[in-house]
Amino acid sequence: MSDPVPFDADGDSSVFKILLPKMVVVFVGFLIAGMAMPVLPLHVHNDLGFGTFVVGLISGSQFAASFVMRLWSGNYADRRGPKRAVSLGLGCAVIAGGLYMVSTFFMQQPGTSATILLMGRAVLGAGEGLILTGSVAWGLATAGPKNAGKVIAWVGTAMFGALAAGAPVGTALYSSMGFGAIATATIVLPLLTALIIAPLPPVAGRPAQPGSLRKVIGTVWLPGLGAAFSSVGYSAILTFSVLLFASRQWPNPWLAVTCFAAALVVARIFLGHLPDKLGGGLTALVFVLVEVAGLLLIWIAPEPIIGMIGAATVGIGYSLVFPGFGVAVVAAAPADNRGMAMGLYSACLDLTIATSGPLLGLLGSAAGLSAIFLVSALFVVCAAPIATIILRRAARS
Repeated sequence: MSDPVPFDADGDSSVFKILLPKMVVVFVGFLIAGMAMPVLPLHVHNDLGFGTFVVGLISGSQFAASFVMRLWSGNYADRRGPKRAVSLGLGCAVIAGGLYMVSTFFMQQPGTSATILLMGRAVLGAGEGLILTGSVAWGLATAGPKNAGKVIAWVGTAMFGALAAGAPVGTALYSSMGFGAIATATIVLPLLTALIIAPLPPVAGRPAQPGSLRKVIGTVWLPGLGAAFSSVGYSAILTFSVLLFASRQWPNPWLAVTCFAAALVVARIFLGHLPDKLGGGLTALVFVLVEVAGLLLIWIAPEPIIGMIGAATVGIGYSLVFPGFGVAVVAAAPADNRGMAMGLYSACLDLTIATSGPLLGLLGSAAGLSAIFLVSALFVVCAAPIATIILRRAARS
């Protein structure tokens, strides 16, 4: 059964109506991650007594699992249909919540608790990979490739909106009822999301084409490298901004994540059309430089307001870097393999965060938390020449 909506829809309003159910699914699914994001570093550091390396390792395990699942989940969405991919991801999230809950029973054995928590994060990462890749594939199938920038930006907006909303909610739950409340929410919310997705009609899958993986890799590797460099800043914000604000004794350290995510959402709402209008290369180039400026502001921030402005600037910059490079992927990918292409492209983000979390944690232990943001800015600026290459290729073609 096919989704009864127009393919290659015209106009922002019609595209928004097509994408709205997928955005709701992504929002509810990623509210789980939003609640845990500011809480997890504090739980691992304060409750379990581990340092920044273990914080980065446990946080990064989610993205390592997402990386492993991305290519498979994209191919699964292409072949079996994106709705099935999303449903499977929700099931993984419920299991992750169960592991979170089990970890709370071993608080007096920090090593055991951290190991179970790491497993839960890994399962959640696999689930989130399926949810996001399936939702983007669903959106591309129903809104059409000429709206690829809007699909990537607006589905991503739902994800980051959930992160922004989840930060204060998660902090309140953790402060009042401990990490067990986060575990309970991680079980309940995916079950509620399954009720939302149940009445939505599926999109039929497509048979695999010979040599498709090789073609997809050829279209993804360059923009994927640009996305990987730019995602180092994203990793720094998600994993270490709360600890940085707390170490400087600034009030409400969760505001770092919320400012980042809220600014990203606002930028995508008002500027999400730019990758489709200006092209992915130019959009990525401009917003990479904005992201770098935000990371440098956090590095030098003498007071909370400057730190929050820096986090918001990183959010504005990163908001269109990922869709910018993503438009280049969709434009070059075979029509039957767009789910696989977006899965592999998103895997570049996951690989970056999985590896940069522990490595940035080691850097923070050796040189201080603020150094993480300076080094992250140096990595992010490496995406600028890649965006320039993509821009020149587009101009020639």
